[in-house]
Amino acid sequence: MTKLQTLIPLIQATNHTPGLDPGKVEFSGAYVSDLLSDVMGSASSGQVWVTIMRHLNVVAVASMTGITAIIFAKGVVPDADVIEKATEEGILLLSSPMETFNVSGIIYQTLND
Repeated sequence: MTKLQTLIPLIQATNHTPGLDPGKVEFSGAYVSDLLSDVMGSASSGQVWVTIMRHLNVVAVASMTGITAIIFAKGVVPDADVIEKATEEGILLLSSPMETFNVSGIIYQTLND
């Protein structure tokens, strides 16, 4: 397991859920997809989810699958209602200015170092 805090500077991320401590959030893998049904059927508990989708349904899917954090690539910023719901559900939201490929590669390298 890796603490999410170690990933934040590597992907130049902004935390949109400041009420949640990324130093307490651990992850063991990642899932990359922009298709909700794909994430619901294949993502696993303890993973972070990399996506560019920023609507409210991402929080519901993350909650159902046990995803610990959602990382929005390409500088995508979630709306206030998404942030509010994620905070209620305990799901950390991050935005990275990097492309999805780069974020995924850094996550992979971080987990395998």
